Amino acid sequence: MEKMPIKKLTVTAVLLGMNIIMSSSILSVPVPGGHMYLNDVIIVMASLILDPFCAFIVGGVGAFLGDMIFYPTPMFVSLVTHGLQAVLISLFVRHVLKTKPLPSAIVASVLGLILTVTGYTLGRAYIYSTPAYAVMKFPFQILQTAVGSAIALALYFGTPIRKVARQEMEEAI
Repeated sequence: MEKMPIKKLTVTAVLLGMNIIMSSSILSVPVPGGHMYLNDVIIVMASLILDPFCAFIVGGVGAFLGDMIFYPTPMFVSLVTHGLQAVLISLFVRHVLKTKPLPSAIVASVLGLILTVTGYTLGRAYIYSTPAYAVMKFPFQILQTAVGSAIALALYFGTPIRKVARQEMEEAI
Protein backbone atom coordinates (compact mmCIF):
# COMPACT_ATOMS: atom_id res chain seq x y z
CA MET A 1 0.00 0.00 0.00
CA GLU A 2 1.30 3.44 -0.95
CA LYS A 3 1.84 6.10 1.66
CA MET A 4 -0.40 9.14 1.40
CA PRO A 5 1.55 12.39 0.96
CA ILE A 6 1.48 14.66 4.02
CA LYS A 7 -0.23 17.57 2.20
CA LYS A 8 -3.01 15.33 0.91
CA LEU A 9 -3.47 13.75 4.34
CA THR A 10 -3.57 17.19 5.96
CA VAL A 11 -6.11 18.59 3.50
CA THR A 12 -8.26 15.48 3.97
CA ALA A 13 -8.06 15.74 7.77
CA VAL A 14 -8.88 19.47 7.82
CA LEU A 15 -11.89 19.00 5.52
CA LEU A 16 -13.02 16.00 7.60
CA GLY A 17 -12.90 18.17 10.73
CA MET A 18 -14.79 20.95 8.96
CA ASN A 19 -17.47 18.45 7.89
CA ILE A 20 -17.90 17.31 11.49
CA ILE A 21 -18.22 20.92 12.68
CA MET A 22 -20.74 21.74 9.93
CA SER A 23 -22.77 18.71 11.06
CA SER A 24 -23.43 20.31 14.43
CA SER A 25 -26.77 21.80 15.41
CA ILE A 26 -24.98 25.00 16.39
CA LEU A 27 -24.31 25.81 12.72
CA SER A 28 -27.63 24.52 11.37
CA VAL A 29 -30.87 26.16 10.36
CA PRO A 30 -34.01 24.87 12.14
CA VAL A 31 -36.66 23.47 9.79
CA PRO A 32 -39.86 21.50 10.42
CA GLY A 33 -38.87 18.09 11.74
CA GLY A 34 -35.23 18.92 12.44
CA HIS A 35 -32.37 21.00 11.11
CA MET A 36 -30.82 21.93 7.78
CA TYR A 37 -27.04 21.46 7.87
CA LEU A 38 -24.39 23.14 5.77
CA ASN A 39 -21.94 20.24 5.59
CA ASP A 40 -22.74 19.75 1.89
CA VAL A 41 -20.52 22.78 1.26
CA ILE A 42 -17.54 20.87 2.64
CA ILE A 43 -18.50 17.56 1.02
CA VAL A 44 -18.82 19.06 -2.48
CA MET A 45 -15.65 21.13 -2.02
CA ALA A 46 -13.70 18.06 -0.89
CA SER A 47 -15.06 16.08 -3.84
CA LEU A 48 -13.83 18.74 -6.26
CA ILE A 49 -10.39 18.89 -4.67
CA LEU A 50 -9.65 15.31 -3.62
CA ASP A 51 -9.55 11.88 -5.22
CA PRO A 52 -12.58 9.58 -4.68
CA PHE A 53 -11.08 7.74 -1.67
CA CYS A 54 -10.20 10.90 0.25
CA ALA A 55 -13.52 12.48 -0.79
CA PHE A 56 -15.31 9.44 0.71
CA ILE A 57 -13.37 9.88 3.95
CA VAL A 58 -14.35 13.55 4.16
CA GLY A 59 -17.95 13.10 2.98
CA GLY A 60 -18.98 9.73 4.38
CA VAL A 61 -16.80 9.31 7.45
CA GLY A 62 -17.02 13.02 8.33
CA ALA A 63 -20.83 13.00 8.16
CA PHE A 64 -20.91 9.71 10.10
CA LEU A 65 -18.71 11.13 12.89
CA GLY A 66 -20.67 14.38 12.97
CA ASP A 67 -23.92 12.46 13.36
CA MET A 68 -22.38 10.11 15.92
CA ILE A 69 -21.36 13.10 18.05
CA PHE A 70 -24.42 15.32 17.59
CA TYR A 71 -27.35 13.12 16.53
CA PRO A 72 -26.57 9.41 16.08
CA THR A 73 -29.82 8.04 14.65
CA PRO A 74 -29.04 8.65 10.95
CA MET A 75 -25.27 8.17 11.17
CA PHE A 76 -25.16 5.08 8.92
CA VAL A 77 -27.46 6.72 6.40
CA SER A 78 -25.05 9.68 6.37
CA LEU A 79 -22.02 7.41 5.95
CA VAL A 80 -23.44 5.72 2.88
CA THR A 81 -25.28 8.66 1.34
CA HIS A 82 -22.64 11.36 1.76
CA GLY A 83 -19.86 8.87 1.06
CA LEU A 84 -21.42 7.91 -2.27
CA GLN A 85 -22.19 11.56 -3.04
CA ALA A 86 -18.52 12.45 -2.56
CA VAL A 87 -17.25 9.53 -4.64
CA LEU A 88 -19.72 10.23 -7.45
CA ILE A 89 -18.78 13.91 -7.67
CA SER A 90 -15.05 13.20 -7.44
CA LEU A 91 -15.15 10.50 -10.12
CA PHE A 92 -17.34 12.58 -12.43
CA VAL A 93 -15.16 15.70 -12.36
CA ARG A 94 -12.04 13.60 -12.96
CA HIS A 95 -13.35 11.45 -15.81
CA VAL A 96 -16.27 13.22 -17.56
CA LEU A 97 -15.97 16.57 -19.35
CA LYS A 98 -12.44 17.00 -17.97
CA THR A 99 -11.76 19.82 -20.42
CA LYS A 100 -14.81 21.75 -19.17
CA PRO A 101 -14.39 21.96 -15.39
CA LEU A 102 -17.36 24.20 -14.54
CA PRO A 103 -20.02 22.27 -16.52
CA SER A 104 -18.54 19.02 -15.23
CA ALA A 105 -18.72 20.23 -11.63
CA ILE A 106 -22.29 21.49 -12.06
CA VAL A 107 -23.51 18.20 -13.56
CA ALA A 108 -21.60 16.23 -10.91
CA SER A 109 -23.17 18.33 -8.15
CA VAL A 110 -26.67 17.80 -9.56
CA LEU A 111 -26.05 14.04 -9.73
CA GLY A 112 -24.74 14.20 -6.15
CA LEU A 113 -27.89 16.10 -5.14
CA ILE A 114 -30.13 13.43 -6.67
CA LEU A 115 -28.17 10.65 -4.96
CA THR A 116 -28.17 12.45 -1.59
CA VAL A 117 -31.87 13.31 -1.62
CA THR A 118 -32.78 9.77 -2.68
CA GLY A 119 -30.47 8.20 -0.10
CA TYR A 120 -31.73 10.32 2.77
CA THR A 121 -35.38 9.92 1.79
CA LEU A 122 -35.08 6.13 1.69
CA GLY A 123 -32.89 6.09 4.79
CA ARG A 124 -35.28 8.21 6.83
CA ALA A 125 -38.26 6.14 5.73
CA TYR A 126 -36.40 3.05 6.97
CA ILE A 127 -34.86 4.27 10.23
CA TYR A 128 -37.94 6.19 11.36
CA SER A 129 -40.33 3.52 9.98
CA THR A 130 -42.53 6.11 8.39
CA PRO A 131 -42.46 7.45 4.85
CA ALA A 132 -44.43 10.48 6.06
CA TYR A 133 -41.39 11.79 7.97
CA ALA A 134 -39.17 11.27 4.95
CA VAL A 135 -41.63 13.11 2.70
CA MET A 136 -41.84 16.00 5.18
CA LYS A 137 -38.05 16.43 5.08
CA PHE A 138 -37.80 15.97 1.28
CA PRO A 139 -37.98 19.66 0.25
CA PHE A 140 -35.53 20.66 2.98
CA GLN A 141 -33.10 17.94 1.88
CA ILE A 142 -33.24 19.28 -1.68
CA LEU A 143 -32.70 22.83 -0.39
CA GLN A 144 -29.83 21.78 1.89
CA THR A 145 -27.96 19.93 -0.84
CA ALA A 146 -28.64 22.58 -3.50
CA VAL A 147 -27.50 25.45 -1.26
CA GLY A 148 -24.42 23.51 -0.15
CA SER A 149 -23.51 22.65 -3.72
CA ALA A 150 -24.04 26.23 -4.94
CA ILE A 151 -21.87 27.68 -2.17
CA ALA A 152 -19.13 25.11 -2.81
CA LEU A 153 -19.15 25.75 -6.56
CA ALA A 154 -19.09 29.53 -6.02
CA LEU A 155 -16.13 29.20 -3.64
CA TYR A 156 -14.26 26.72 -5.82
CA PHE A 157 -14.64 28.60 -9.10
CA GLY A 158 -14.96 32.17 -7.78
CA THR A 159 -11.94 32.26 -5.48
CA PRO A 160 -8.30 31.13 -5.74
CA ILE A 161 -9.18 27.85 -3.96
CA ARG A 162 -9.31 25.91 -7.24
CA LYS A 163 -5.89 27.06 -8.43
CA VAL A 164 -4.24 26.58 -5.03
CA ALA A 165 -5.86 23.19 -4.43
CA ARG A 166 -4.93 21.87 -7.87
CA GLN A 167 -1.34 23.09 -7.46
CA GLU A 168 -0.99 21.65 -3.95
CA MET A 169 -2.51 18.29 -4.87
CA GLU A 170 -0.24 17.97 -7.93
CA GLU A 171 2.79 18.66 -5.72
CA ALA A 172 1.57 16.12 -3.17
CA ILE A 173 1.46 13.31 -5.74
